[in-house]
Amino acid sequence: MQKTIKLIVNGDRLTFNVDTPTYNRYLNEMQPTNKVAPAHNFLMRCVDAESRATLEGLLELPGAGVQMAAQVVGEFMPDIDIEVGK
Repeated sequence: MQKTIKLIVNGDRLTFNVDTPTYNRYLNEMQPTNKVAPAHNFLMRCVDAESRATLEGLLELPGAGVQMAAQVVGEFMPDIDIEVGK
């Protein structure tokens, strides 16, 4: 699966091209005590070339990477219906 996701962050437009391997790598890199670096790396891996410089500036803001990664991941994941059978 591949999806193009557009965000507007502090008035700046960003485009991300996310695919399943990049998403899976992000999840595999996250640890209970390590969330900032995986979020930063995930965003840098999937950002469109035209948005890269803008993203680099935004990533200097504390917590911005984690917040943006959460939005990108939320848009990337498909809505699925899961029920627990009893």
